[in-house]
Amino acid sequence: MPGGVRGKASRGTAETGEKSSRNTSRSPRRGRRLGAPALTGSPRPLAPSAVERVFAALQSGRPSPRSDLNFSSPFELLVAVILSAQATDRSVNQATAGLFARHNTPEALLELGEQGLLHAIRAIGLAPTKARNILATCRLLLEHHQGRVPADREALEALPGVGRKTANVVLNVAFGQPTIAVDTHVFRVSNRTGLAPGRTVREVEEALLRVTPESFRLEAHHQLILHGRYVCTARKPRCFECRIASLCTWPEKSLTQN
Repeated sequence: MPGGVRGKASRGTAETGEKSSRNTSRSPRRGRRLGAPALTGSPRPLAPSAVERVFAALQSGRPSPRSDLNFSSPFELLVAVILSAQATDRSVNQATAGLFARHNTPEALLELGEQGLLHAIRAIGLAPTKARNILATCRLLLEHHQGRVPADREALEALPGVGRKTANVVLNVAFGQPTIAVDTHVFRVSNRTGLAPGRTVREVEEALLRVTPESFRLEAHHQLILHGRYVCTARKPRCFECRIASLCTWPEKSLTQN
């Protein structure tokens, strides 16, 4: 997906911040060892043929999945993803609608200044830290990248407020690279269904990269995050309307609507 395409706005949790339920592991954290999802029985890993059918089914339901964040350039996407940590996409979109109308370049945000930026994003969690990180990122982009967002993982992760997950999102959405960012939704779906079990975010990411067919890899992140956000939810998953229920190996799935 090119960086100039505006993401679709809708409700839903952001890249992080959703509360976990008793049926799933706690929200994954990079570098932290997590226990396996708290299920009555562990799902069996899916066979390669089943994995391909999973992604085919998800694609048939969402042929062109897009981010729920609104953006119109790689820089806007980068700022929005930094803001989305422990915040809802809706709250980020509300803040960036006014912010990006006048201040959607590194130069413009630096001119706005910390207090002006903090006022614009005041309703978002961790706003003071995010404001400082975004302005520091703007300075580095101007100093080292001619004001442009780099299409390189190492350069992205060197920016304040940008970790592996944020870098994966930017590389995938803005630059069309087949990376797979693992957030709490992707982590839950991968473990619960048996698609790519893992005890840490990195383990799940590496498993997904191994098992996901190349033809589905570019859109895998969005397919999984949207499936986890709207169908395979933490509480009361909607198995009865799930397109991959027949393939999922979760012992606790229920195909009847309660």
